[in-house]
Amino acid sequence: MSTTRHVYIDNAATTRLDERVLESMIPYLREDYANANSPHRPGRKTHVAVEEARELVASVIGAEPAEIIFTSGGTESNNSVINGVLSAREKRHLITSNAEHHAVLHPVKSAANWGAVHTILPVNTQGRVTTDQVADAITNETVLVSLMHGNNEVATLNPLKEIGEICRNKNILFHSDTVQTVGKIPVDVDDLGVDFLSISAHKLYGPKGVGALYARSGASWKPWMEGGSQERKRRGGTLNVAGIVGMAKALQLATEEMQQNQAHISALKARLMQGLKDRLGEHVQFNGDQQEGLYNILNCSFIYPDHPAIDGEMLLLNLDIEGIYCSNGSACTSGAIEASHVLLAMDIPYAVAKSSIRFSLSKYNTVDDITYIIDKTEAILRRMTTRT
Repeated sequence: MSTTRHVYIDNAATTRLDERVLESMIPYLREDYANANSPHRPGRKTHVAVEEARELVASVIGAEPAEIIFTSGGTESNNSVINGVLSAREKRHLITSNAEHHAVLHPVKSAANWGAVHTILPVNTQGRVTTDQVADAITNETVLVSLMHGNNEVATLNPLKEIGEICRNKNILFHSDTVQTVGKIPVDVDDLGVDFLSISAHKLYGPKGVGALYARSGASWKPWMEGGSQERKRRGGTLNVAGIVGMAKALQLATEEMQQNQAHISALKARLMQGLKDRLGEHVQFNGDQQEGLYNILNCSFIYPDHPAIDGEMLLLNLDIEGIYCSNGSACTSGAIEASHVLLAMDIPYAVAKSSIRFSLSKYNTVDDITYIIDKTEAILRRMTTRT
């Protein structure tokens, strides 16, 4: 079925590459393609480009260039921290939450295979952990706390600064997955008190397959990816020069244009919320912290007591047919028929969680997009709830 309109609104999964970012990358795909670790002149030229990118990434988050390690993205950065800290320290206790991305939850649980133990904190009904929970969970064996900054499904922000102070006072390492916040809101490693921080370029209009890990100087950590001298022997493998340059450009633009992007996207989100509320009334429920949380993510459940089988997968399929491209949560779990583990962690009933979808907006979305989404969502739900 053809449509006259296509609306991409799954930007928490990935964003459209900014044309200016693409332009910055092209020279390193065509002319300046040398390996950045080669000793000859072309290699030295690409090495300089990598180091300039490192300086830019570091400056945006208040770090030193030597504390930035380029990776393939958020998942690698998260795994690298968890495995690397356990390799470097004798203590074996990890703390995280049940609303984390699977790129944290899975390696935390897998670490049990080599003697680590973990505490998975329950989040509240907004998807947040408290400082008291973290403080109470700490033991003499705690080595690392890993808690995301902004939740990728429900927009809720964790109180990282306060948690960072607790970890620092207890001499415990603190990591945060910040892939949904860097480039959208100010992130400073000293202000937040983190020892490790994960970044992914494709969440901020940069290329896929490239990211960064911030590792505070002096923090106990061992590289988990070996086999080369790259990144000061902290991450072996040929550097993705074009991707690294593109990530730095994307981060520069996101930082420079943060206020105008936030104003534009916040207004669209408010319009979307109000439109759905006006059209659907009590049948729509917004999940997470939609007042103080991230301004680009809106998680909605659709509740029809007379039609308890409203299914998010079917709703997504119908929206897709209408040219509206969103998701039911993390793209890493798309295709799964289960309800979101984040929503279940927030004590949302299974049937309600299963009816939920996530709209995540970008700087490229428009007011007309929002109007179209509201109209089509209402029409689809009307069809789904009037069938006999």
